[in-house]
Amino acid sequence: MKKLIEEFPQNIKDAIQIGNSHHFTKPTTEIKNIIICGLGGSGIGAKIVQNWTQGEIMIPITCVNEYSLPSFANKNTLVIGCSYSGNTEETTMAIDEAHAKGCHIIGITSGGNLQAFCAQHTYDCIIVPGGNPPRSALAFSLVQLLNYLAKQGFISSNCIASMSKGADALVEDIDFIQAIGRKLADYLFNKVGVYYAETKYEGVIVRARQQFNENSKYLGWHHVIPEMNHNELVGWGGGDERFAPVFFNTTDMHPRNSKRFQISLAAIQKKTGSVFVIDAKGDSIIERSLYFIHIVDWASFYLCELNKADIMDIQIIDYLKGELAQF
Repeated sequence: MKKLIEEFPQNIKDAIQIGNSHHFTKPTTEIKNIIICGLGGSGIGAKIVQNWTQGEIMIPITCVNEYSLPSFANKNTLVIGCSYSGNTEETTMAIDEAHAKGCHIIGITSGGNLQAFCAQHTYDCIIVPGGNPPRSALAFSLVQLLNYLAKQGFISSNCIASMSKGADALVEDIDFIQAIGRKLADYLFNKVGVYYAETKYEGVIVRARQQFNENSKYLGWHHVIPEMNHNELVGWGGGDERFAPVFFNTTDMHPRNSKRFQISLAAIQKKTGSVFVIDAKGDSIIERSLYFIHIVDWASFYLCELNKADIMDIQIIDYLKGELAQF
């Protein structure tokens, strides 16, 4: 896993090359909405890309993390299936439904049933390198989603340049990134992590929670500003030093949210005694997000070491799949 985390910036570069080699079929009907299907490490890229593109794309993107599609899916819907293995049952069943509804479909996968389905029905399918845990392949889903949306004219191609620039920055800042990651791991050890950011970075902090869940075998939760000001902030009346709040700070917050951020941080610190603030680096939301993602990936690795856990262990998920196979 350490090697896979180290390779994240190079994965971005490799993914850009893969994307550049693809030429896609133009939808035969007007696309009025987009659905991206995926779960876990395969699905989080969809949530992050939804956040990144919401200020530019002119049609709605819906993320589906279950077996069924929304009822509005039809021939004017683009459905993107993201399954690293190609065998995620929720995603493959949702893609079957998309096919039955006449949606325009593409796949992003390393193989498996999704690749076979796309080949059978002549749908475009982007093949990415396989054989690793899905949580370590985030770069490939992020780049392929952005690349496809750009090539079909839904967003500008500037996003790919931002990915490349962000990857370069990660390499240049690696010593600092690892140092922050170690400090974050030390801060979280033996506590319950709570992750906060502005709404447009929600995908990033969902990813943070997932990485601490899978890599570190740690529980925690996340919430976003301003929504948490209307409910969870009251819950901190019962907060104490068991909890380790982590605030993801960016310079592109709405001015009102920036003020909310500072007020919330101060109020929570009174309950916990300390908070951890990660200040973003980068000139775009993409670059800032990649910076956060890489810090958290390293922190999850260091926290796993402190926790003396097996970073690759997903035995409970294998058990779940085995039980479901009998159903």
